[in-house]
Amino acid sequence: MTAVLVAAAAFLMTLIGGFVAQRTGDRRHLVLGFAAGLMLGVVAFDLLPEALDAAPEDLHGVPQALLMFAAGFLAIHVAERAVAIHRGHEGEYAAHTHGHGHAHGTRPGVGLAAACALVGHSLMDGFAIGAAFQAGTTVGTAVAIAVVAHDFADGFNTYTITRMYGNNRTRALTLLGADALAPVTGAAITLLFTIPEHTLGLYLGFFAGFLLYLATSDILPEAHSPHPSRTTLICTLVGVGFMWLVVGLAD
Repeated sequence: MTAVLVAAAAFLMTLIGGFVAQRTGDRRHLVLGFAAGLMLGVVAFDLLPEALDAAPEDLHGVPQALLMFAAGFLAIHVAERAVAIHRGHEGEYAAHTHGHGHAHGTRPGVGLAAACALVGHSLMDGFAIGAAFQAGTTVGTAVAIAVVAHDFADGFNTYTITRMYGNNRTRALTLLGADALAPVTGAAITLLFTIPEHTLGLYLGFFAGFLLYLATSDILPEAHSPHPSRTTLICTLVGVGFMWLVVGLAD
């Protein structure tokens, strides 16, 4: 039940991200930088060590958990390329900041596909929270902090991408609502069954790769492209340090 309550915090953070997307301020890059730091910290200090403990067996000389880590990274990379979320040039990230639907207004289907992919990944976030709490309170707390922090960026991007490709405000808000409900649904699913330890280790490895890709390929470039500043970098370092502190205290 704790996992569902934590997922409710992700629900609120997603809505806040969407709200900010409608009223974009000049400090969003600091929040994104901090969120990316949290995500990097939880991958390095908690998810990967836990995954390796639960699934240490080798497959052709490589621990299965690390193979799943690579698979998670590649899976989200392929998915983003398929639905054109990631547009490849840093300058195009700046287009996320206006959110008025003018830049790519002739392709509303692309915006819908991208937003639906984000909803799917938010469902996976909720599942990860539930799975992490099954692994232990320490892992659950670390994953929850990282997911709740980065769901701000999810909400922001779901609304912005939908509008940027020419969809109306009602459709963007509907997808934002779906994105906010997705982590709660994912966490609730994990209440129905207990994941075997080895399977849990494989999943945590997969999710670590997924989270690392989002932090390094989406959130950090988006944080730095409009504001290439030392302050954003400092926020990222603070996020990593904070996650180190959380994991250390929880242990």
